[in-house]
Amino acid sequence: MSVSNQPATEDALRADIVNTMQEMVRLGINQGTSGNVSTRWRDGFLITPSGVPAAQLDTDTIVWLPLDIEATAPVFDEKRPSTEWRFHRDILHARPEIGAVVHTHSNAATAMSIHGRDIPAHHYMVAAAGGNSIRCAPYATFGSQALSDHALAALQDRTACLLAHHGVIALGPDLARALWLANEVEVLAQQYLLAATLGAPPVLSDEQMAEVVDRFSQYGVRRKRP
Repeated sequence: MSVSNQPATEDALRADIVNTMQEMVRLGINQGTSGNVSTRWRDGFLITPSGVPAAQLDTDTIVWLPLDIEATAPVFDEKRPSTEWRFHRDILHARPEIGAVVHTHSNAATAMSIHGRDIPAHHYMVAAAGGNSIRCAPYATFGSQALSDHALAALQDRTACLLAHHGVIALGPDLARALWLANEVEVLAQQYLLAATLGAPPVLSDEQMAEVVDRFSQYGVRRKRP
C-alpha cells in the first residue's frame, strides 16, 4: 500500500470523515443513515455516530474510541458510535497497515451479497482489492461480533469484501483510498451484473490475476480507473 495521506490533526480528520460520508451519498454508494466510516487517530480511532444522516454530520458528532474498547465501556453511556464499531475496531487492530475503513450499502454490490456471491475476476481491476476475487462474508446480524469475525476472515489478504445480505467493506491507508476502493467495488459489481445478462461472465485465470496483483504492488493502485 502507498503512504497514507491522512490529515495531521484531529479536527482535520473529523472533517475528512464528514466529507467522506457526504461524498459517499454524492457517488450514490450510500443513502440515509446507512454506512459508516472510521480512521485511526493516536491509540484509537474516530468513527461516525449511529443514526445520523450524512447531511447532518459535523465534526462534533464524530466519536473517538480506543482500540481496546469493549461494549461495556462507560463511553457508550455518553456517546453513540456506529453500531458497526466492532468490525472497525477489529480490522484496525488486526491490520496495522490499514488507516481507514469505509462501509457502504451500495446497490449492485449489495445485490451480489444477497446471493452470497463473491465478485470473481471478470475484470482485472478486481485485483485492486488484493487478489483474484472479492469475497462475500457469511451473514450475521449487523453490529454483532459474529459479523466482525466473518468480515476479518473474508478480508484476509484483501482490502475489500462483501457482507452477505448487507453491503461492502473497503480498506485503505487513508480515507481517500478506502473511499476510492468502495466505489470501485460497486463499479465492478455493476459490470458483473451487466455482463451476466449475456450469460455466465468469463473470468481471468489465477495466473493472470497474480500478474496484475504484482504490478499493482509495484506502483500502487491509482485513484482513477486506468
